[in-house]
Amino acid sequence: MTPSYDDPIIEEFRANRGTVGRFGRSLVLLHHVGAKTGTERVSPVMGIRDGEAWLITASKAGADEHPAWYRNLLAHPDVEIETPDDGKVAVHATDLVGAERDAAWAQFLAASPGFRSYEQRTTRIIPVLRLSPRDG
Repeated sequence: MTPSYDDPIIEEFRANRGTVGRFGRSLVLLHHVGAKTGTERVSPVMGIRDGEAWLITASKAGADEHPAWYRNLLAHPDVEIETPDDGKVAVHATDLVGAERDAAWAQFLAASPGFRSYEQRTTRIIPVLRLSPRDG
């Protein structure tokens, strides 16, 4: 398998129990399955705790297209995440819409000013998803 940009981030996350240099403890590792290929993948994404759930955003640094993992979650919403504090957690992804999406997006804007610049770089509405714990 060809090394990816994310590989060193994933390695550092696992080696340091969820702490990654420039990201601190703000990341979760999203385990997902390719919508077309069925290939299992892992993507580091910023996660904001929201009660028992986590919020993630498909910002892709303000690119004009969604990250591939977003389409994968729409096709296969039952996934796992690795968190700094809880280890692996089975979750169900829900794509938030309307006021619920806007309120969740506001949490990302408050957490990091970079998200505002992402929003300004693109004409797309940047998706926000809730990852809710599921049984088994």
